[in-house]
Amino acid sequence: MKENIHPKTFNSKISCACGFSIEATSVKEDLHMEICSNCHPFYTGKQRLIDTAGRIDRFRKKYAKLEK
Repeated sequence: MKENIHPKTFNSKISCACGFSIEATSVKEDLHMEICSNCHPFYTGKQRLIDTAGRIDRFRKKYAKLEK
């Protein structure tokens, strides 16, 4: 078997934007995620709407006419 072909592994700290962090073994030292299982709407059952430049309001205004 060949020697020295495996990548070096680290005990890395994986952190999320919500503040959740965990330690795991990885080939990268530190990892940062935008969303994790603690804050993802699919796993929490809570829906969060992130409004970017008023897109949600424009959508609701556009399709409010169709509901009437």
